[in-house]
Amino acid sequence: MAPEAHSKQHASTISLPMMAVSPVDIGRLLRELEVIGETLLQLSLRTGGDSTKMPKTTKMMEQTASLNKLNLLQESDRKQLQQMLNSVREKAPIIHVSFGVDPAPAFVEKLMTWLRKEIHPLVLITVGLQPTIGAGCIVRTANHQFDFSLRQDFLSKRDLLASMLVAEEQPA
Repeated sequence: MAPEAHSKQHASTISLPMMAVSPVDIGRLLRELEVIGETLLQLSLRTGGDSTKMPKTTKMMEQTASLNKLNLLQESDRKQLQQMLNSVREKAPIIHVSFGVDPAPAFVEKLMTWLRKEIHPLVLITVGLQPTIGAGCIVRTANHQFDFSLRQDFLSKRDLLASMLVAEEQPA
């Protein structure tokens, strides 16, 4: 299957909001979906009618339901969303990115936008902290590691830096 067709197949199955960044967020959505189902069941049993209101939901859940055109008041839509989220949790590619400091939420959102457009529409990231990085980041996937840190850049140019320092110390 061509990569474009593969991506379109996933994109038509489920769309994730940019707020849903990590596997932990997918777990939160699944737990919230469970709570919504239980709350609606209890409300319908108590009132005995169909006049149930939607319980309070998080912005991430609202965006997920909206993107996928699902009505969470409908049990069939909740089950469909649960199946889709379980599928994402099991099959979505996960990238681990380590930074020297906590990245700003705006940066994480831009990173997710780019990754979902260029890499995979359901990619998830886990963000880690590694103070020894200094500047830049280290990216790990299931089978690769990429070191984009300033430290690695300096190490790769160590000879050039040393020769420049020696040249500076030489009197003219």
